[in-house]
Amino acid sequence: MPRKPRFNLIGMPQHVIQRGNNREPCFYEEEDYLRYLEDLYQSAEKFKCRIHTYVLMTNHAHSWITI
Repeated sequence: MPRKPRFNLIGMPQHVIQRGNNREPCFYEEEDYLRYLEDLYQSAEKFKCRIHTYVLMTNHAHSWITI
């Protein structure tokens, strides 16, 4: 069953979770973590978002982002 669309309020932070497929790892080496962060910050700059905090774990990532 698909998730319901996210309700967006401009200026309100959101907890965003990205998970690996079937709980598989997203990150295997240190370079994977660094690439993810680089892409995250480039996307935030492009879409004018603020990243307040993040946690990268082997099979998922959490971030607190304001649009």
